[in-house]
Amino acid sequence: MRNPGVYQLPPGSRVIDAIKAAGDQLKGVDISDINLARTLVDGEQILVGGVKYSSGKAVVKKISPDNPLDINRATLAQLDTLPGIGPVTAGRIIDYRSKVGRINALDELKKISGLGGSKFEEIKILLRVS
Repeated sequence: MRNPGVYQLPPGSRVIDAIKAAGDQLKGVDISDINLARTLVDGEQILVGGVKYSSGKAVVKKISPDNPLDINRATLAQLDTLPGIGPVTAGRIIDYRSKVGRINALDELKKISGLGGSKFEEIKILLRVS
């Protein structure tokens, strides 16, 4: 970003609008996991991906209790890597998040079909809310 910071955007703005407001300098930055068409939520912080190196891959830390996945920024591919979560449940998480705008507490995930009981207990240590 040329000008990282706080920007006021009109209601209904999308992630791409925020990136453009910050200078739109994305050369060498991996944005493959960012949904540029997603509508922004008031107060949301947009973090743009890792820097690509000569291999063409972004440097990514493994999801762990010490490096939990942010449930409000996680992509379908990232959610699919969680134990016991396949693409269908990952899609349900994305759909729920899109519907409510923002997940405010991990316990909200229990409302999603396929995420009750032991499965939720298994993954909650690998997740965080920001």
